[in-house]
Amino acid sequence: MAKVKYYYDEDTLSYRKITVDKSNYYRRILFSFLGIILIAFFGFIGFSQIIMSPSERAQKREFKNLKLHYVLLGKRMDENALILSQLQERDNNIYRSYFEANPISEEQRKAGFGGVNRYKNLEGFDNSKLIKKLTKEVDILSKQMVVQSKSLDEIVALAKEKKDMLASIPAILPIEKGDFYVASGYKMRMHPILKINKFHKGMDFTSATGTPIYASGNGRVSRAQRSSTFGKVVYIEHGYGYKTIYAHMSKIKVKRRQEVKRGDLIGFVGNTGLSVSPHLHYEVHKNGRPLNPINFYYGNLTLDEFAALKKTSEESQSLD
Repeated sequence: MAKVKYYYDEDTLSYRKITVDKSNYYRRILFSFLGIILIAFFGFIGFSQIIMSPSERAQKREFKNLKLHYVLLGKRMDENALILSQLQERDNNIYRSYFEANPISEEQRKAGFGGVNRYKNLEGFDNSKLIKKLTKEVDILSKQMVVQSKSLDEIVALAKEKKDMLASIPAILPIEKGDFYVASGYKMRMHPILKINKFHKGMDFTSATGTPIYASGNGRVSRAQRSSTFGKVVYIEHGYGYKTIYAHMSKIKVKRRQEVKRGDLIGFVGNTGLSVSPHLHYEVHKNGRPLNPINFYYGNLTLDEFAALKKTSEESQSLD
């Protein structure tokens, strides 16, 4: 039997029996029970952390470390993408422009991947979104690098071709400076023997018989023969549409199909064929059309020497 409790009432100056409100009583019991449950729950959580196995702790650390590496790798990907973007810009605006190659379009450089979902196998993980994003960036960057690599391979080929072309262009005088003077230039003139007004397709260099004549560019000898008009003459095919002719020689030093380099000796000045005095008649052709040779001596003439040579060629009279 429960013990009866009393309290002293000062208003009535007497002891009164203590009564308990049943609703408050049950409420206190409920709150106490809930409190015990919460304490037990959080206690279990804390205890589970304390009793976590070493392998579980290692996995947790590894996962946290892996996530950090994904973030760092993403930053490095952004840095590499920026470097590649700068290389692409130089490729289009400098390298390909210099070698007269068409730039690679933005669509071709950054074309995406078609077909089925390439990243379906990356779904269903805790960090699938992060993993898929990084994998896509790696794929795109890899594809752009392949396109850029092919472009650089093309630039290397163009550079080699450009180097060969620059060496093949007839860019020097066929006779040493100081060993000649210009008798006639690229112009209309009266032929000294035929006595008809005829266009002179080259330049005449007056010089002593036996003066050395040199190839003005790399190429292959296509003719080394004697003709009724040019006398002893040499034709050199330089490639890239260029051809040079060296006429009225006294002696030829090369043979047909022989490879020559710029500056190689190919013969000597003479007075053979339709010629009135010892000289070299020299022509430059591009794609079958004769060009003014005066524009091809930039390899060994200063600006002042070029101006003087040009003036002389315009005022002189031809010897063939």
